[in-house]
Order: sequence, then structure tokens, then C-alpha cells
Amino acid sequence: MPDRFETPQASALFLSAFFDELIACGVRDVVVSPGSRSTPLSMVAHASSMSLYVDVDERGAGFFALGLAKATGRPVCLICTSGTAVANYYPAVLEAETSRVPLIVLTGDRPPRLQNLGAPQTCDQLKAYGDHVRHFQQMPIPGANPQEIAFARQMAKTAFIASVGTPAAAGEDGSPFYGCIGSAGPVHFNFPFDEPLKPDLSVRGLFEIGRGPLAPDEPIIVASPELSERQAHAVRAAMGGRRTIALVGEGTCFNAGDVEDLIAWAHRFSIPLLADPLSGLRWVDDELVIDAYDSVFANGEQPSIDCVIRFGRYPVSKACFASICARSASAEADRGNAADGLRSEGADGRPVQIVVDAVETRDFNVATDLFVRCAPMAFVRALCGDDEGCSGEAQAAYAEEWIARNRAACARIGRIADAGDDAEAAYVAKALELAPEGSLVFAANSMSVRLIDAVYRSSGKRLSLLCNRGLNGIDGTVSSALGAAQAYRQTTFVTGDLTALHDLNALSMQRELTVHHGGDAASSIVIVLLDNSGGGIFETLPQKSEDAYFERVFLTPQRVDFEQAARAFGVPFERVETVRGFEEAYRAALGVPGISMIEIPFAIEGTAERFGRYR
Repeated sequence: MPDRFETPQASALFLSAFFDELIACGVRDVVVSPGSRSTPLSMVAHASSMSLYVDVDERGAGFFALGLAKATGRPVCLICTSGTAVANYYPAVLEAETSRVPLIVLTGDRPPRLQNLGAPQTCDQLKAYGDHVRHFQQMPIPGANPQEIAFARQMAKTAFIASVGTPAAAGEDGSPFYGCIGSAGPVHFNFPFDEPLKPDLSVRGLFEIGRGPLAPDEPIIVASPELSERQAHAVRAAMGGRRTIALVGEGTCFNAGDVEDLIAWAHRFSIPLLADPLSGLRWVDDELVIDAYDSVFANGEQPSIDCVIRFGRYPVSKACFASICARSASAEADRGNAADGLRSEGADGRPVQIVVDAVETRDFNVATDLFVRCAPMAFVRALCGDDEGCSGEAQAAYAEEWIARNRAACARIGRIADAGDDAEAAYVAKALELAPEGSLVFAANSMSVRLIDAVYRSSGKRLSLLCNRGLNGIDGTVSSALGAAQAYRQTTFVTGDLTALHDLNALSMQRELTVHHGGDAASSIVIVLLDNSGGGIFETLPQKSEDAYFERVFLTPQRVDFEQAARAFGVPFERVETVRGFEEAYRAALGVPGISMIEIPFAIEGTAERFGRYR
């Protein structure tokens, strides 16, 4: 090869080395938003073996990539041009940071000679996302001498390593699953390009130049941390003699083996598992999986709690959170301790809290008494292998009390559903009942995820459940659901109307998904749209008022014709008003390639009362 290359050749070789190294690390997907200055990135990515998605809206593209990375557990690349395009990734970057989702953001930029001189579409992109990324790298103008190619490959390794963090869980096939665990998160690499922008993809050595001698199946080897005997003893001492529950939140279980190990630990210690719908545990048909805990707490039926072991994020249930974080001990607990041989809560009258996480406590109630810094499954497996680990009669009786309360709550909710109730929860329950084994259910925030929490019962049918709970926002939720859906044959997306409206242009992905990603075999996504023409969740919150401000500022009534909107994007649409009608429409939509939408209209008045019936 020549010692010097023209710009089109240099950019092709430099970037092909970068993408080839990402692929060697395990990156498989890239989401591109069209733009001029990012031309070299987009064209080389298109020529690579990565699966490429095109979304013209950078904000939606960011969330599409986030959903795909969350579902696959692999980093996903994002490519955009310079200027405001970079800023449009910001909401997805913030969500990825908090939810620990690996994103590799690649932004095109003007060369240094055009900076600060009023050149069009030019702004300062250095560290554009501040401290919200795990790593920022300002890349050089591409070159193709051996040192520059080696640098491109090393930076690809750096991008991958920084985005996936450590430790990794394992997927169902045993491959590394990096998303939503450890210190995974977004990274930002800024690429300045000079003209001519079009890379020469015919240059010899494309994607092969500078390859190293190794092609490992796993580019990162992570030694699994284990609790020592002394550390396990400290945990047992904190639990010992206390009424103990486990709050199992998002980021706990990632495969069937995790579930089995967690269930085995729960039975060994007689620990009731209060399973958040995002825990990966809610589908399991086991008596220690407490799936109606929100109803138990909402009705004040929870047994007294002396010790909480918390895995992952705090649960969706506000009633559970409020009770766990209460700092006053009940008189009943004080009276009962002496009789049943169980010790009391902490000295300040609240339950002892043991938080298990590989990175941070995520404890905004500042109530952590013991922080165990490891992955939840490492904790569980260490204690399961402990010969001293077994429950006493008092803890076993306590677990039975939780099981009885949970059964009663499930029966109460079931009777309401069997009565043919047409509340929002009834439709969500039917969707969960009909969703195929192994499919994905993606929940919007606000009422949607709370409805799922209320009605999702353990049945033995395995479903994956995802939601953007990092910042609990509605931004980009439709795009996130569509991205996550690419990892599944069938997806059900439960959302309210304002969330759908906020990201309505995500429906423009219908053509991209059906034409370029499967055709008649494309993934099927059924949008279940609960339309109360406004922000119904505020009917359940303290802001509720008869004053004029409440409707305008909080309920934000809208009159969008979703049928016309869906048809504008080529999305099949049905409107139903009964659970029976919904069942027919949902069954018909299953397996239909691309996006379908089923709208169920509700009056915004009475939202709180209808939701309350299912608690």
C-alpha cells in the first residue's frame, strides 16, 4: 500500500478499521440518521456487516438504539451529522446513563480549521454530553498510515469497553449480556471530517487493514467476584432473626439460570420475593414470588417488615416504596417480636436495608444500612453455597404469611377481572394473557407500567418486560419499543395517548422495518393505545383539582385522530370499546409484520377510581 492516501481513501480505511474492530468486539447494530458531514461514517457503516437501521429523526434514532441495546444486551452504534443533530441525542444519552444501557454515539463534525469561524452547521461538540457519558473521545481527521490505523482500532476497543462497563451478565445462549447491569452506559466519539466527504469504498484493504492476530469470542474477560466466607457471615448477621423480604427490581435476572438460582435462594432462606414487573421474575409460577405486592401494600395488608434485601432499581409500586421507607415502627411489630422470636427493625424504627448492586446504592431514601457491592446473582449464589444458610421456623412462618396475603390479593383482583370490567387494567390483563410465550411486552411510563404492575400475575408463561425507567420519562418511548422489538418475533407495546403523541413520528419507521428488516418476516409490534385524550395519571396524583389550571397544565387534553395518524404512516389501525372486541383485534394483529395499532378510548374522568379497583 502507498505511504500516503487521499482523503477519500484515508477515511475509508480509517473508519473501516474502526468498525471492523467494533464488530470483532461484538457490536452488531448501527442506527443512522442521514446528514452530510457524517457521510464517511454512514457509508462505511453501510458497507460493513452490521445490521443498519435508518431513522431520519435523531431524537427517535437515539431511543430506537437504546431500546435495541436494552433488549439485546449489546452496544448499539448511533451515527449523526453535526450541529443540532448531536443535541437531539441528549435525551437518549441521559436515559442510557441512568438505565446502564451501552450506546456508542458517533457524531460527524467540521474539521478544526472551520471551528469558531461561523461555518454553517458548526458548533462546539467537544464533550457535548458532559459527564453523562462513560467516555468522550475527540478523534483526529482520518489517516491511513499504520499508526493511525492502529489508533482507530484501539479507539474502537476503548469505545466498546467503556460502554459495556463491568461486570457482564449472561444471555440465554450464554453470550455476554452487558445492558442494564454494572457500569454500562453511553460513550461519545466525535469525528471531524474534511472534504471531500465521500469515502472511497473500492480501496484495497477495506475492513481488513490493521487486524490483529486474535479473534476472540469474548473480547473482555471478567473475573466474577464472590463473597468471602467472612462477608457472607456479615450478611447472615444482618438478616438473622429479622422478618426479611427481598425487593427484586429491574436489573436482577437476565436468563433462566438467574431465575432458578434466585428461587433456590429464596426457598433456602424462606425469603418472599416481591417481584417488580421489570425484574425478570414476574412470570415465574412459584409461591414465593409475590406478584400482587402493590395491592397488598395499597390496602395496608403487608406483614411487618424488619429487613429488606434490595436487588436492582426501586420497584414501580409507590405504595411499596412509601411503606418500606416509613421510619416509624408499628406497635404490632413491637408486641409481636418477643412472642415469635424475631428481632426488631433498625434503631430508628425502620427496616434494616441491605442493598446489592455492582456500582451504587441507588438509594434516594438514604436508608442503606449494608451495601454489598456485587452483582445480585453473585450475592445469591454465594449465599446459596453457604452451609449455614437456612431459614428458621419463624422466618418460614413469616413467608407463609406473605404467601397467604398475596393469594388473597390475587383472588380479589381476579374476581374484578372475571366480572367483565372494562377498565384500562382489564385490557392490559387481556393483552398479557394473550401475548405469546417468549414475546416482549414493552411498557410506557406513567399509567401503563402501573397497570401492568397491578395485573401481571405469575403464570409460568415466560414474557420479557421492558420499560424506560431510568428517568421515568415519556420521551422517545415509541422509538424505544420499536428498537427493542427487533430482538423479538412478537412485541406488545402498552402506552397512553400522550406518550404516543410525544413520539408519533416513530411510526415513520414502518417502511424501514418492513422493507429493509425482514419484509413479510419482519418483527411484529402491536401498539395497545389506552387513549383517555390527556394525562390521566394526574387524576391519581395530589395535583388533582377542580381549578381551571389542572385541566390545562396537567390533564393537557388533546384531540388527535390516531386512526388518521396511523394510516398516514401505513400502520394498520383498529379502534375497540370492549374487552371482547380487543381480544379479536389483538389476535388478528399478532404476527402481522411491522407496526399495528389498537386504540381503546376511555373517559379521563374516573381514571383513579378505575385503577383503584385493581389494587
